[in-house]
Amino acid sequence: MSRTLIVTGASGHLGRRVVELLVGGPDKLVAVTRHPEKLADLAARGVEVRQGDFDDLAGLTKAFAGGDRLLIVSTDDAITPGRRKEQHLRALEGAKAAKVGHIVYTSLVAPTADSPITLVPDHIATELAIAASGIPFTFLRNNLYADLLLGSAPQAVKSGQLVFARGEGSVSYVTREDCAQAAAGALRATTTTNKAWTVTGSKAWTGPEVAALLSELSGQPVAYLSVPPASFHQALVGVGLPAPVATLLVSFEVAAEQGFLREVSGSVRALGGRDPQDLRAFLTAHRAVFS
Repeated sequence: MSRTLIVTGASGHLGRRVVELLVGGPDKLVAVTRHPEKLADLAARGVEVRQGDFDDLAGLTKAFAGGDRLLIVSTDDAITPGRRKEQHLRALEGAKAAKVGHIVYTSLVAPTADSPITLVPDHIATELAIAASGIPFTFLRNNLYADLLLGSAPQAVKSGQLVFARGEGSVSYVTREDCAQAAAGALRATTTTNKAWTVTGSKAWTGPEVAALLSELSGQPVAYLSVPPASFHQALVGVGLPAPVATLLVSFEVAAEQGFLREVSGSVRALGGRDPQDLRAFLTAHRAVFS
């Protein structure tokens, strides 16, 4: 019997990729987005596209109608205090009103009260609310994207310095593609058992190891430099980032130094049916970006 799988944020990088991975499967596929016109190509492939805005409860309830399994992709407002949590809780209310059968939620690695990451309180509140709703759930606690390194790698190679504020801390980077594979697997699953998965890469990389990898792949010397968090924040603001965004990025650095991002799990294999892409392979595939 065919089920209905619903993906929110389907115009975004992660949500769209999840939809692409599920197209052609045995289940009915619904893509929810604020901008349906952006998904005309997916609609042409048989995906039902529905309009849905996380600030509109009635619209979300309508968009989630008939959903057997729903992927709630966490929203990306990192500037407005409290807005992300409000949007997530509104999505949950829409899911409850639509009588969704199972929620898959993209959370964040190590969502504990002692985490320094500024996004963690929103994820804790969302996870607690979903758990209290009575709807069966799967939490995908994604680690830091390897893709983010493509933003800093060109400058690191150009300047000869990879600058972080994480000391000897390490990060088990995971690619966005692997997070999408895990999410697609969680949606395809038939289990209704409540479970939280930490979604990571295959190895935790220190700053010096990342710098050495960039040096090897680019053919240019790249040294690792760890600076104090306050200096890193000042530098980020100096290149034009809004202060709240700089604060968020610095909080990930502090979390790395304190060991919150070093866990290595087998979740990508368990959910997505494949091993996560190694950071070396990922950066090699994108070498043209920084070399």
